[in-house]
Amino acid sequence: MPTPNHPPPKIVFFDIDDTLYIKDTQSVPDSVSTALHALKNQGIIIAIATGRSLGIIPPPISQLIDTVGIDYLLTMNGQYNQYQGQKLFDYPLKPEQVLAVLQLFDKHRIATACMTKTEVYHFLDSDNRQAALGSLNIQSIKADKDSFDFYQPIYQILAFYQENQAPLLDLPTGIKTTRWHECAVDVLDANSSKARAITALLKRLDISPTDAAAFGDGLNDIEMFKLVGTAIAMGNAHPDAKQAADMVCPRHDEDGILQAIKQLQWEKIT
Repeated sequence: MPTPNHPPPKIVFFDIDDTLYIKDTQSVPDSVSTALHALKNQGIIIAIATGRSLGIIPPPISQLIDTVGIDYLLTMNGQYNQYQGQKLFDYPLKPEQVLAVLQLFDKHRIATACMTKTEVYHFLDSDNRQAALGSLNIQSIKADKDSFDFYQPIYQILAFYQENQAPLLDLPTGIKTTRWHECAVDVLDANSSKARAITALLKRLDISPTDAAAFGDGLNDIEMFKLVGTAIAMGNAHPDAKQAADMVCPRHDEDGILQAIKQLQWEKIT
C-alpha cells in the first residue's frame, strides 16, 4: 500500500472509460483536469493507456488531451502507440491470425468487428454488438467480408458474445480474449497487453517500472497494474482489478483521481 511519503512517480498511465471518463454522462469531471495539471506541473509525464482506438476516443477526452498536453497515447490495449501524433511502435495482428479468429466466430454465428488504427468495421450484426458498442457510444462501419482488406494493419478484433458461450470456443493458438462488457470481448495476440506497450515506452524513456503509476478499472488493466510501481483502482473497478491494485480510490464520479493524488501527496494544488 503506497503511503503519503511514497515518492511521486515519473510517469502516470490513465485508462479512459470509467477512469478518466464517465460513460453514463459522457463527461470528464473537472477534478480530472485539476489532477492532471497538478501532476504535469511537477514534471510528471501523463500518458493514456486505453482499449479504444484513436478514432473512437470520446470528444471530452480529446479535449482533455489537448488542454493538458498529453503526448503519449497507448491505444487498443497497447497495439498502436503514438507520441505527439506520430507512431512510436505498433503490434498488428498477423493476417492469418485475423482470418483464423473470424473463421472460428463465423462458425458459431458470433458477430465480430476489426479495429484498424482509427476505424471499427463490423461484418455481422447482433443484439450483443449493438449493446456492447452502444454502451461506449461507438459507431462501427458495416463492411463486406468478401471485399474487405484483411492485409491492412488490424490491431484488435472484437467478438460479441456472452460468457455462457465461451466454452463453445476453441481459440486459435496464440490468441487470447479479455472481457470488457457482458456482451463483448477483445480478441488479441496472446502477447498483447497494455503492459507490453508500457514496458516498451518505459525502456525508451529510461524509466523504471517502479517509477511508474497507473489508474484503471477493468480486467484489461490488471497486467498494467502488475507492472507499475503504484497501481490505483477506481472505486467502481472490477473486483479483480481492485485485487490487483496497490490501493483503491473513490469512484470515477466521486473525484477519485484527485482524491488519490492528494492522499499520496503527489501534487501541489492551489
